Amino acid sequence: MSDAEGAASSERLNTFEKMSSRPPNGATLADHRTPPARSGHRCVADNANLYVFGGYNPDYDESGGSENEDYPLFRELWRYHFATGCWQQIQTKGYMPTELASMSAVLHGNNLLVFGGTGIPFGENNGNDVHVCNVNYKRWSLLNCRGKKPKRTYGQAMVIINGFLYVFGGTTGYIYSTDLHRLDLSTHEWIHLKPNNPPDDMPEERYRHEIAQDGQRIYILGGGTSWTSYPLDKIHAYSLETNSWEEITTKPHEKIGYPAPRRCHSCVQIHNDVFICGGYNGELILADLWKINLHTFQWSKLPAEMPEPAYFHCAAVTPSGCMYIHGGVVNIHENKRTGSLFRIWLTVPSLLELCWEKLLKAFPHLASLPAFHLFNLGLPLELVERLK
Repeated sequence: MSDAEGAASSERLNTFEKMSSRPPNGATLADHRTPPARSGHRCVADNANLYVFGGYNPDYDESGGSENEDYPLFRELWRYHFATGCWQQIQTKGYMPTELASMSAVLHGNNLLVFGGTGIPFGENNGNDVHVCNVNYKRWSLLNCRGKKPKRTYGQAMVIINGFLYVFGGTTGYIYSTDLHRLDLSTHEWIHLKPNNPPDDMPEERYRHEIAQDGQRIYILGGGTSWTSYPLDKIHAYSLETNSWEEITTKPHEKIGYPAPRRCHSCVQIHNDVFICGGYNGELILADLWKINLHTFQWSKLPAEMPEPAYFHCAAVTPSGCMYIHGGVVNIHENKRTGSLFRIWLTVPSLLELCWEKLLKAFPHLASLPAFHLFNLGLPLELVERLK
């Protein structure tokens, strides 16, 4: 790579890029649809696609009007294909959940796991089931679980560690929680974990927080209630080994201190670096992007700012280190939401990723070629699979 290319790739680390959407092959601009503006949805990413599930928009026209049978919620799954820049609403089989706002979602192999969430009216129709959608076969199923399920909540956060799904916090709409549950993904058994700490040594009750993990501990970042947002100068960590919570003092940015307290933000993780973006602190919608390292607990502020400050948005990071941010509330007074999609590289793109993007830009119709033709052109299996 030349010095100029290296500088260009480094520059991309500091820049949000708005993603345009192209019609799929054979579609016209007139019948090309993109996800309507929304908030409270979730997204996950693999090498090839961003998957966006659920969401909410009280504006009748913006939410699809009479065509949206689930107004003001979105009972739908969308896919954004990175290689072609195309959005597609996925037609799935099986029972799609109806709790479509502030659910939790993770991608486990080819399976999208969705837990909790709420319907309309918020707090009156909450979920505590685990719904699974195989994104390859486009089929939903309900995970038949044993043990004592968590309470019906929304706004909780969850993470998978070593074959176990951990779920923390959330709200019923009236009561905020510090409950921690674990689901064994091999036996499908729920366990309510009861840490060894005394009651006054637990994290504060909260919802719309985010979770990070290093294989030994779970870290709770931000969140709050309808009247408060929690600061980030200290974070709570749960030790899987000792079954106990501890409070960790983080290190501020040397010039500007700590990130503002926030809830309804987004969070992605790359190895031991955790990135939080946007959110709401009770007064302002935030647009900043911060990183904390789980070895040093040092906060760093990235120079990039979201083009639109947003909260109740969603974010996901690809295996190659590119973060995508979709939707969210962008105006409190007008209660306005967006359907914009942005991306930013959080790591320097590999030479493979740089070449792949150059190739796609030079030959935008590559995806329309049959697989055998792509192999004959010398494309490796990994890239052919991304196209198909």
